[in-house]
Amino acid sequence: MGWVLFIIGTLGWHIGMYGMFKKAGITPWKAFIPFYNTWCIVEKCKIPKVWFWLQLIPIAGQFVTIWITIIFVMHFGKFTVIDHALTVFLPFIYFPYLGFSKERYKGHEIMKLYKKPASREWIDAAVFAIVAATLIRTFIFEAYVIPTGSMERTLLVNDFLFVNKMSYGPRIPQTPLSFPFVHNTMPFSQTTPSYLTWIQLPYKRLPGFTEVKRYDVVVFNFPAGDTIINEPGYMSENPYYDVLRKNYGGNRDRLRSEHDIIVHPMDKTDNYIKRCVGVSGDILQVKNGELYINNKKAYHPPTAMIDYKVITDGTPLSLDFLQNELNYQFTEEETAYDKDGNYYTANGNTYFLNLTPEGAEKVRHQPHVKEVTMYNEVEENPDVFPYDTTLFHWNRDNYGPITIPAKGATITLSPQNIELYRRVISVYEHNTLVENGNSYTINGKPATTYTFKYNYYWMMGDNRHRSQDSRYWGFVPETNIVGKASLIWFSWDKGPRWNRIFKVIQ
Repeated sequence: MGWVLFIIGTLGWHIGMYGMFKKAGITPWKAFIPFYNTWCIVEKCKIPKVWFWLQLIPIAGQFVTIWITIIFVMHFGKFTVIDHALTVFLPFIYFPYLGFSKERYKGHEIMKLYKKPASREWIDAAVFAIVAATLIRTFIFEAYVIPTGSMERTLLVNDFLFVNKMSYGPRIPQTPLSFPFVHNTMPFSQTTPSYLTWIQLPYKRLPGFTEVKRYDVVVFNFPAGDTIINEPGYMSENPYYDVLRKNYGGNRDRLRSEHDIIVHPMDKTDNYIKRCVGVSGDILQVKNGELYINNKKAYHPPTAMIDYKVITDGTPLSLDFLQNELNYQFTEEETAYDKDGNYYTANGNTYFLNLTPEGAEKVRHQPHVKEVTMYNEVEENPDVFPYDTTLFHWNRDNYGPITIPAKGATITLSPQNIELYRRVISVYEHNTLVENGNSYTINGKPATTYTFKYNYYWMMGDNRHRSQDSRYWGFVPETNIVGKASLIWFSWDKGPRWNRIFKVIQ
């Protein structure tokens, strides 16, 4: 529902711009070309061209675009707060009104005739755009850029998305005092927090169109990112809890003495994007790399990628085939195996390739290929949640079964399940949990059972073998849900990927 409204709004915006361009003496069809339309506005309204390029900055650019359209509306003689509010919140209605009613384009001269100094008007427009865009970003939709390949090839690196916050209901900001345009760090800094914690509000979500559904592509705050090592090479790339467990044996004091540690509020942890493969109450299991939900094989997008083991008769695979027919994206480790620019070679006659099912089928039909099988990790992996190989002999390809907590559901606490739900009880639901042998005390009272306060979800990347997801850090609470990834509005790889622009995310 949310993306339908967004498409209607987008069409109204561009149709209105068509009429406004015609009145302004700009070739009307240019209104339909993304970015080129704002370039035309910048030229027509004599706005310094640097503002056009500032639109290309992720997240902050949407504020600049709104400001540019406000300046354009002012050239129609529209200077009131109501005019500017309509420009920001109802452009898909207001722009067609300006474009196809009797309203006239009055040009740059109207800016000089208006009583307020031009500088004052520009400042007012900028302030209004910032405030309005902040409200839009907080409660309606937000731009997001895909940073990694964990969702390949459903989503590609440098896909620019709109995240619909109204789908599941927008959250009231937990940390309202923050620098505009950015998430958790200041502009041009990877380590300086962009927010103040003087005011912290409790979790509250406004009504939305729907609940999180199984197989939705969801943006959420990284649940294990509440504490980070605030240094390059760490943060979400190398999470604090992983370093604490693997390198420091759980010794927090020693880790803190050697690194700069920051504790983020929940709504200021890094944003992640994954597919919700399990909702509250589901029983999830991965068997030999295949995902099962409630004992049924789960949906796996046909464009998603996984690792395959390829065995040949000893003849190397053709690099030309991999690059030109499969569009294979080599990792840094894999490119080290390129030989003389002709072949990609691995260990003897065995290759490990990250492919779609269609790509795997093409490899299977190559000469000299004897076997193509999905990679299956067999050894237990201490790095997967809940990091206890004594009770849980799991790995990324053989995982579970595990029950996803549901609001109102009650479990019996035991040594066999406490590791699964410890963080849910103590961190996400803010209780004091004390263990004494096989007995438990919650908030100072003996407890044998626990009833969950929130719904939880299980998130996995479509690129199953190259994704940091719930298999490594567990459940995602409803408090951390940001919104639904609805639409790819732009995509870039050494130039625009035209076939991905305005693509609905499935």
